[in-house]
Amino acid sequence: MPSIGPRTARTLLAAGTLVAALALTACDPEAGAGTDAAPAATPTAAATTAAPSSPAPAATSATARAGGKPSGGKRTVISTQHAAGLTKSSGDGTISDVPVDPGEMRDGMNLVVENYDRAGQTSGRRILFVGVDNVPEDTGKRREHLWRGLIDYAAGNGSTGTPGTGTPYAPGPFGGSLECLPYGADALCGWADSSTAAVALFPQSSPASAAKLFASMRADLEQ
Repeated sequence: MPSIGPRTARTLLAAGTLVAALALTACDPEAGAGTDAAPAATPTAAATTAAPSSPAPAATSATARAGGKPSGGKRTVISTQHAAGLTKSSGDGTISDVPVDPGEMRDGMNLVVENYDRAGQTSGRRILFVGVDNVPEDTGKRREHLWRGLIDYAAGNGSTGTPGTGTPYAPGPFGGSLECLPYGADALCGWADSSTAAVALFPQSSPASAAKLFASMRADLEQ
C-alpha cells in the first residue's frame, strides 16, 4: 500500500468532516435554518404598535359651554328697593338695627336686613327679610340659626301660638332648598344654597303662599 503524506491526510480529513455535516443536514432539515431565517418581530415593535392614543379631554358641562353660572356657584344677597312686587319700607317701617341674630359675621360676608311692604301698605306688620352670604359653614345650619332668631322676633311682634313643622317647597331657579313653617296665622320661610342663607317673616300668610312669594323675592334679593 502506498504511503500517505501529511498534506494528503489533512485533505482527506477535511473532506470527511464536510461529508458528515452534509449528512446531518439531510437528516434534520430545520438544523440549517439559522442566521439565514428572517428575524422575528421584537417585543418593543409589537408594544409600539399596540400603544393606545392619548385620552380625549374631559367633556365640558353644558353650563360651562353656554358660559352660564353653575347652579351651585357662589351667590350674594343684596338690598334692593323692590322685590317681587314688594317695596322696601320707609318712614316708621325703616329698620334701624338688626332685629334677628344673624350668627357670626366674618370678613367678606354681607348682611341684608329689610322690611318690605305689600302693594298699598302704609302701616301694620311688615315682611321682615334677613339674609347673609359667603357663609363659611354649612348654609343649612346658618339658616337654622337665623330661624331661631326669627321665631324669637315673631313671638315679640304679633305672632301667636306655637311654630309648626317646616315643609319644603320649590326653591325657584337658584336652587338650593326652601322651607316654610306656620306660626299661628303667620308664616316663616327660609332658603339655603351653596353660599347664602336667608329667612323671612310673612304676617297673615299661609306657608304655601309665603313660599311662592319668597321664591320670587330671591330673583331680586340674590344674585
